[in-house]
Amino acid sequence: MMQENKEKNIEELYEDAKSYIDTRVEYTRLYLVEKVSKIFADIVTNAAVVICFILAFLFGTFTLALFLSDVLGSYARGFGCVAVIYILLALIVYYTKEKYIEKAIINFTIRNYFNKLADKDEEDEQKI
Repeated sequence: MMQENKEKNIEELYEDAKSYIDTRVEYTRLYLVEKVSKIFADIVTNAAVVICFILAFLFGTFTLALFLSDVLGSYARGFGCVAVIYILLALIVYYTKEKYIEKAIINFTIRNYFNKLADKDEEDEQKI
């Protein structure tokens, strides 16, 4: 009789462990799906924002070049002025990138990452 109880307990323990592992695997799968979908959504929305900024920048540049062409009386002068502005901007960025720009981008990225982690922790706490 005692032997049967031990066998039943071992079988029940085995079934509980198997159920726990299955549940844990399913949870991990769902957690990964959530993370991947959030990353994908973040990439898509950021790409849309970047594309909109690039288009606005290009149209703004073209408008500036046409305006300067009208003011200066020549398309070559107008577009040449815009080219000089870009060359100056490129030189400024090149010489200040290590001191200011890279640090700002790194800090921005880290801040966003930890803000998203904090948001996730708050969501988990609210679910409990």
